Amino acid sequence: MRSYSELFRTREFTPLFLSSCFRTAASTVSGLALGTLVYRATESPLLTALSMFGPSLAQMIGATTMLSAADRLPPRATVAGIALLFGLGTAAMAIPGLPVWAIFVLLLLLGLIQSFGGGVLWGLLNEILAKEGYLLGRSVFNMMSGIAQITGYATGGVLVALLSPRVTLLLAAGLYLAAALTARLGLTPRAPRALGRPSIARTWRTNARLFSSPERRTLYLLLWVPNGLVVGCESLFVSYAPSRAGALFAFAALGMFAGDVTTGRLLPPRVRARLGIPFLLLLATPYLLFALRPSVAVAAGLVAVASVGFGSSLMQQERLVALIPDELSGHALGLHTAGMLTMQGVSAALAGGIAQLASPGTAMTVMATASIAVTLTLAPSLPRRRTASPDHQHPEPSAPRERQSKMNST
Repeated sequence: MRSYSELFRTREFTPLFLSSCFRTAASTVSGLALGTLVYRATESPLLTALSMFGPSLAQMIGATTMLSAADRLPPRATVAGIALLFGLGTAAMAIPGLPVWAIFVLLLLLGLIQSFGGGVLWGLLNEILAKEGYLLGRSVFNMMSGIAQITGYATGGVLVALLSPRVTLLLAAGLYLAAALTARLGLTPRAPRALGRPSIARTWRTNARLFSSPERRTLYLLLWVPNGLVVGCESLFVSYAPSRAGALFAFAALGMFAGDVTTGRLLPPRVRARLGIPFLLLLATPYLLFALRPSVAVAAGLVAVASVGFGSSLMQQERLVALIPDELSGHALGLHTAGMLTMQGVSAALAGGIAQLASPGTAMTVMATASIAVTLTLAPSLPRRRTASPDHQHPEPSAPRERQSKMNST
């Protein structure tokens, strides 16, 4: 699969893409509104960062208990149901007088639900497009995410200023409901990819199997840790520039969009294979300059350049997808998503704590330094040449499911 037009001619790709568009827009708008609401109530950089990224901490719990559900639940009903629950939860956060602790309880519950939701979504995408089309398809989703974040943060900033954070949360809830409806009406019923009921024991066994490969293990760590630490920098945008945080988020999304276009469409495979580590270093390096406390205009330029480095995630995912068996694609990709979001939540808490003791600019510099150090530590252990995974030779039994022919999938 070589072109965007081929993607959108593939059955079910468009409704899955549109549903994800609505969800990303809803998450962006609600995140900024919620961060603003918590900051006004507490004036705490730590609590503000946790309100925007802290729910990701729940991903760690879900990744060790619930992730086996990613391949063992019907995809259409699960994608639509998760979007519906997020809509209801976001609407509940807009209730006037709701205490901050109750908001965090809701965020924790939604984080637990999302812990296997990413696996369902990306496993379904891998099934719709097949492995040879996954990178291009995922790059389109990432580009959409960048555009939705640019417009979402800009629009969210205007809505919060003109209306209120609570009204903005209600609008975000409406977007979640639109995502649920699009998935329910646009996707076709599919059988789960694997047999058996979800369980904690099955989740642990599959996690251990995925981590048994040294290359997969290194790829997971590269996908989780360096960019998670940089998201800790982003979690401080509200406290760094309370009235201009939307602009910083928008420029970060613009840089991410540029990186995804370059990675997914312009770079040939041989070049991509060599740029994963350099892109990770690019992701963190500009944040070192926040030690100088640059103006908002300069800071926006720095975060835009840095965010081009998020394209490294696509490069690492391409290698990971080639190393996982088909019947575990949802679990494996869900483990990537859950671990990534968990690290983002941990980093947001860590960055918020440092900012509480020092300053947001200092905390960003510390997080960026840590990201660079982790990248340079892990880089030597990543094999230069991709090798076949033994799991492909001995796959676990999976449930019967629709399989598109190569011609249909392209």
